[in-house]
Amino acid sequence: MSRDLLLFIAVFLACAVEGVEAVTIVLAAGITRGWRSAWAGVGVALLSLAALVAVLGPALTALPVGVLRLVVGGLLLVFGLQWLRKAILRAGGFKALHDEEAIFAREVAELRGVSGPVRGGIDPFGFAVSFKGVLLEGLEVAFIAITFGSNQHDVGLAALAALAALALVVVAGAAAHAPLSRVPENTLKFAVGVLLTSFGTFWGAEGAGAHWPGGDAAIPVLVAVVGAASIALVAVLRRRHAQLVGHTALVDG
Repeated sequence: MSRDLLLFIAVFLACAVEGVEAVTIVLAAGITRGWRSAWAGVGVALLSLAALVAVLGPALTALPVGVLRLVVGGLLLVFGLQWLRKAILRAGGFKALHDEEAIFAREVAELRGVSGPVRGGIDPFGFAVSFKGVLLEGLEVAFIAITFGSNQHDVGLAALAALAALALVVVAGAAAHAPLSRVPENTLKFAVGVLLTSFGTFWGAEGAGAHWPGGDAAIPVLVAVVGAASIALVAVLRRRHAQLVGHTALVDG
């Protein structure tokens, strides 16, 4: 698998996951507090993100390549290992699966518990919820796209992957007018965790002065190794979880 294809897949999947979470928040705000307020929050958040990207992008590309890869590699490892840890715990049965439908229901209940929206105007609470949701998830999207693109000297491809993922999620959310509960988000987060961890390891080691055998060809090998190790950990945790459940059942019985 080529470096460019892996780059596109990693950015696309990561941005799709963040997009699902942002769409869920905006849908909840729009349905309960009014679409005018929700879309106003989305618009202001996007403008804020555009300003941040305009500042952050050139700052990253101005760094020496070695420093850039070391910094970006370390940051991606932090993101990737965090996502991968949670995904492994979920798959192993030690953490509840991420349920977008339940999150949507909880958001709607919280939003409806606040005093009614201002009719004919902008509801401050609905605006704030949409703004915060899009800004926070958008920051992660921007970080992933900029760091991947800058490090591989192909910001255009990373941006294309991010836009494609967000467009797909937004269209699906608008069509369904409901949380994207059918999206296999837990599987996506597992895959994204593997990819981010692999890229972070590759770039971090290069930035520290290491040289990988085969150059970029080592990336698919790293992905396979990290993926296999993660699947093995899931199998171990599932056996452990089954033993704990069986023991609890015997004690309760």
